[in-house]
Amino acid sequence: MGPFLIFVVIFVAFVLVSSIKILNEWEKGVVLRLGRSVGMRGPGLVFVIPFVERIFRVDLRTVTMDVPSQDVITRDNISLKVNAVVYFRVTNAEDAISKVADFYFATSQLAQTTLRSVLGQFQMDEILEQRDKINHRLQELIDRQTEPWGVKVTLVEVKNIDLPKEMQSAMARQAEAERERRAKLISAEGELQRSEVLAEASNKLSTAPNAMQLAYLQTLTEMAGKEGTRTIVFPVPIDLLKGLLGRS
Repeated sequence: MGPFLIFVVIFVAFVLVSSIKILNEWEKGVVLRLGRSVGMRGPGLVFVIPFVERIFRVDLRTVTMDVPSQDVITRDNISLKVNAVVYFRVTNAEDAISKVADFYFATSQLAQTTLRSVLGQFQMDEILEQRDKINHRLQELIDRQTEPWGVKVTLVEVKNIDLPKEMQSAMARQAEAERERRAKLISAEGELQRSEVLAEASNKLSTAPNAMQLAYLQTLTEMAGKEGTRTIVFPVPIDLLKGLLGRS
């Protein structure tokens, strides 16, 4: 076998190996023929023409992308640091290759700018209380921008919200004041109910003098039954005192 024949065999083997591509189940291959897209191929065994066609692999699985912490100025002029996580996947591999240079980097930058602009439209209390509404708004806006790239944003979640220490102290004082206010309201409601019950009891006792006497005796019994009791106070009706003062 001459050297030329050996070279031909090696060249043919190289061409055959270069023309065979194996794509995984979660991958699509975008094929360019002389610089022009000729469609998508795969998954599985894919043949390309060496030196004429090129194939770009695109992962179709859901990607989890962490959005770095962003400095946000809320609508009520409070500075926050907020980060988030974005879940997206490629739905059209050909658009993801041909319509944007790097769809992952582009989606990341878009998520960061959208996070700052959307949170800047809310007050701090709204950001803390309306997480679901903000997440849904972020998902809609980012997905609307990435749709032409063949990228579908399925979920956006705000992860951490870092408050300034001064704001944390103010919120703690506010929460403490709110708890004290509720405690005072509960105490006032208890006093109101107690006064209503006492008024009802006094009305019933006033219609039955014997019941009043029994109440006196019951009170004396309870006081005498306690250990260490040295003094017993006898309740004297106000009417009796008036009579004694009148005689004097």
